[in-house]
Amino acid sequence: MTFTSTSNILEVDSLSISYKKADHGLNSLRDFFVRFINSPASILFSKKDRFEVLNNITFNIKKGERVALLGVNGAGKTSLCRTISGMHGNKPNIKLNGQARAIFDTSVVVQPDLSGKENAWILTNLLFSNYSKAEREEIIKDSLEFSELGHFVHAPFKQYSKGMKTRLFLSVVSARPSDLLILDEVFSGADTFFNEKITARVEKMIAQSGAVIFISHIEDIVNRVCNRGIVLHNKQIAFDGDIKNATEFYNNIHQSGLHT
Repeated sequence: MTFTSTSNILEVDSLSISYKKADHGLNSLRDFFVRFINSPASILFSKKDRFEVLNNITFNIKKGERVALLGVNGAGKTSLCRTISGMHGNKPNIKLNGQARAIFDTSVVVQPDLSGKENAWILTNLLFSNYSKAEREEIIKDSLEFSELGHFVHAPFKQYSKGMKTRLFLSVVSARPSDLLILDEVFSGADTFFNEKITARVEKMIAQSGAVIFISHIEDIVNRVCNRGIVLHNKQIAFDGDIKNATEFYNNIHQSGLHT
């Protein structure tokens, strides 16, 4: 697969995503052994049906685009972003012009008993592992100053409010430009003032290089930050266009009860 345009950061061509279904009726290890003893063939030779999340979707993202990925819960938004970021292995029908930085659930790397500064160090070393030590130290310093957490940067992370945690995460994530930045619900919990501040920082980062994919249920943030929207519905791209029209299309689907 070759790029159709040099301005494209990302090209997705005829991508389908599916997962193996878990065995039904096996609610415990005991259930497994009982079923195996009574009917071993049903375990050994049962067909593993697959659950299809997305079917044959195609889209491109150009440099400077801020794309909101919209859809009801279970529409495949996170699965798509995880696939794009390479978490499910390299896919021949996904072409990325540069590097992707993806943030899904930052809590998995958090150490509650460590300070905010120490957790910023952990997150920075994971996200910016290709940077030099001096550059990573500069990112930590810049992020902590931007977060405006003051003396709380030395407090245990478990004492942070949700808003404080969001401030720290977003400050680190947006510290440097990326070819493609993927943010999955990371704006949830930030106070109004910081939303305005981080939005300006992200817009500056995008202007410097790359593009962004947002997953968020906060419509105000989506409309402010994004200039394009892709709506996933019934395993397909149901709409792809201007962000205002995209959010209206999504709201119509959601309010009409058409989602499955």
